Amino acid sequence: MNVHPEYIVDENSNKKSVVIPFSEWKEIVEEIEELEDIRAYDRAKQEVADELVPFDEAVKEIRARKLE
Repeated sequence: MNVHPEYIVDENSNKKSVVIPFSEWKEIVEEIEELEDIRAYDRAKQEVADELVPFDEAVKEIRARKLE
């Protein structure tokens, strides 16, 4: 992605704001939204992984419940 910013500066030449073409802004927003989707997917995947139980352990738990 190529961004062509123009800066608005104060009387001391300190950068205060950035102006970019609208088409570039739309591209940036799309990239941010995609990144948010990826992060949400990664969080959901991790939550599922945290809840997984190894097969052998699951079998032991099932057998223990049947004995109760």
